[in-house]
Amino acid sequence: MFNVTTKTMQWGDETLTLETGKIARQADGTVIATLGETSVMANVTFAKEPKPGQDFFPLTVHYQEKYYAAGKVPGGFFKREARPTEKETLTARLIDRPIRPLFVPGFKNEVLVMCTVLSHDLVNDPDIVAMIAASAALTISGAPFMGPIAGARVGFVDGQYVLNPSVDDMQDLRNNPEQRLDLVVAGTKDAVMMVESEAYELTEAEMLGAVTFAHEQIQPVIDLIISLAEDAAKEPFDFTPPNYSDLFEVVKAAGEDKMRAAYAITNKQERVAAVAAAKEGIKAGLSEEQLEDANLGSAIKKLESVVLRGSVVKEGKRIDGRALDQVRPIVAETGLLPRTHGSALFTRGETQGLVVTTLGTGDDEQFIDALHGNFKSNFMLHYNFPPYSVGEVGRVGSPGRREIGHGKLAWRALQAVLPAATDFPYTIRIVSEITESNGSSSMASVCGGSLSMMDAGVPLKAAVAGVAMGLVLEDDGSYAVLTDILGDEDHLGDMDFKVAGTENGITSLQMDIKVAGITPEIMEKALAQAKDGRMHILGEMNKALAGAGDFSVHAPRIETMQIPTDKIREVIGSGGKVIREIVEVSGAKVDINDDGVIKIASPNGEAIKKAYDMIYSIVAEPEEGGIYKGKVVKIVDFGAFVNFFGKRDGLVHVSQIENRRLNHPSDVLKEGQEVWVKLLGFDDRGKVRLSMKVVDQETGEEAQKEEKEGDAE
Repeated sequence: MFNVTTKTMQWGDETLTLETGKIARQADGTVIATLGETSVMANVTFAKEPKPGQDFFPLTVHYQEKYYAAGKVPGGFFKREARPTEKETLTARLIDRPIRPLFVPGFKNEVLVMCTVLSHDLVNDPDIVAMIAASAALTISGAPFMGPIAGARVGFVDGQYVLNPSVDDMQDLRNNPEQRLDLVVAGTKDAVMMVESEAYELTEAEMLGAVTFAHEQIQPVIDLIISLAEDAAKEPFDFTPPNYSDLFEVVKAAGEDKMRAAYAITNKQERVAAVAAAKEGIKAGLSEEQLEDANLGSAIKKLESVVLRGSVVKEGKRIDGRALDQVRPIVAETGLLPRTHGSALFTRGETQGLVVTTLGTGDDEQFIDALHGNFKSNFMLHYNFPPYSVGEVGRVGSPGRREIGHGKLAWRALQAVLPAATDFPYTIRIVSEITESNGSSSMASVCGGSLSMMDAGVPLKAAVAGVAMGLVLEDDGSYAVLTDILGDEDHLGDMDFKVAGTENGITSLQMDIKVAGITPEIMEKALAQAKDGRMHILGEMNKALAGAGDFSVHAPRIETMQIPTDKIREVIGSGGKVIREIVEVSGAKVDINDDGVIKIASPNGEAIKKAYDMIYSIVAEPEEGGIYKGKVVKIVDFGAFVNFFGKRDGLVHVSQIENRRLNHPSDVLKEGQEVWVKLLGFDDRGKVRLSMKVVDQETGEEAQKEEKEGDAE
């Protein structure tokens, strides 16, 4: 009934298995990839005809984590998987980016790739497994896919690269000083296609070495996929790329001059209008048959590419007249918004981000329900890209894949410089509102995020800046690396290469390559040129930091204290009674964790002190010989009981009240009276012994002179 094909190899410390032929046999291609005990099923289907008039390649990639894979029941009211989590969205993008450029040019049939996590061993991250499964399923599906690709994760510990580190090793790198890198690389046999990373101030050479290491490690996986395809691949789909060379020559003759003139305009809005007019001018000179040709859009786009790319490589001339390594003019400002905790406006050419930082308490941490476990995050970065930022009218809804991806890139870039939670016990939320866009708004979010956090008084280890690099690679091998690319240069170029970091090193690297043939030499040049651009931007940012750094009066103050873990129960009280009383009486927020770390937060310093004192009185032990202010709670014939330390009472014997004989303690004391006492010690039964007579009741200081005189008598 089943025609199962299985291929297995040892990959690092785990066994990698690819299997097809048993499950989901009606899909064009299905592969279940298993690494260790993590299994992901990838299913590929594609339409056999393109939709009429469709002028783009409709590839859709879905990645789904099923909670049963880790033996969990989903949280929430409905108890089933709902809309994609951030991890699912980012992984879908991670798979999409390297496979999209590898479909045969001109193929515009709809393609659907679905990756489903079936089993998770909590050791091997399913994102890499999903990428391998998707590549294998595409390779055997018969679709015109010029793969296969494979992916790998790389860590960096003690100067050594680590292949596919465990989920735990990659969790919360900020608090793991030994692990300095979380890098994912995807590539073909001959070329790297995609890089995504979170790094902790690595040098350019170290990052390049990590990429090279990953590309070497994926080679046997690619061989395994090829071996599977040799035994299980379907017949290749009968597809011949359309030949529209004649149409292109007509389009070129009709509009090359107009297009060159349009792309010579430096202002984006004027240039967009001129390009649109040039396209209409081209169409006006075409016949009805040519206008109805399905390849007209491709021919016009090719003309745009020729116009843009030719002058860049041959003349070193860019759209806006800049040199290849020149960054657009920068204006950086901080402290724009009066009531926010921190704000910055970062403008680079026609790209602008208004970035705002808000400081919160432990109650504001984000609770993340992930497949490998539940955890909290005290750092969030949200990126918004409204239609007006590019002068368009568009639908406004919940964040899309692009916004989530760009926000995560900026989040990764800033992670490395955040202070430790023990030094700065705040929850930090950054919101980047992109108000203008013409090239790399994610890097504007990095720069603006760094500035706004410093404006809020967050003690960052260093400022972070980011720059987007581009590449134009011609067929003859000549190329040009571009610093701080525009939107058009990104759209029509061969590489989008974003680098963020401090003066000391790289904190994030993201690379998407649209063509094969990116050599280590080109990558090394791009990294070196990006470093120069980053240093220039950091210099411009420093000019805006002169007035930054004062902690906002509107932000909550947080004080931390450490208590013994065996005292936690006493602070919380039965059913939370004690901690609720502390919050109500003091007016401060109180958060306590399992390690005995307590965070006390309030904009009011007196409220923090009151809560601190109340907690201290519960957990601290009185010291023998210490002097305390107390209150008389009960008078008896032989003395008075005084509440002197939190809820702790002690006896002042009648002989210890004054340096004279008293008939009864009530001769000088009454209930509710405040007195100063000294802790003499504890009796044989552990009862507290207090003395009033050795303390000056006016000043609270020890009355040593009187005590000595009394002893002498």
